[in-house]
Amino acid sequence: MNVKNFVVESIDEMRNKVTWPKYASLQNSAVLVLVASLIFALVIGLIDLSFESLMKWFYDLF
Repeated sequence: MNVKNFVVESIDEMRNKVTWPKYASLQNSAVLVLVASLIFALVIGLIDLSFESLMKWFYDLF
């Protein structure tokens, strides 16, 4: 298989065989990923802050 044949078949597959999502669906998915990422970042941040406070308290005992 040469490069030209590969490119032609790839373009044909992208145009005719791939099912592309509608813009509204894509936008909803992007918002969902953004919100989930923010929630995940907040949870990890709270865990980190708690662990830092716990370690500071533990080291202050000695």
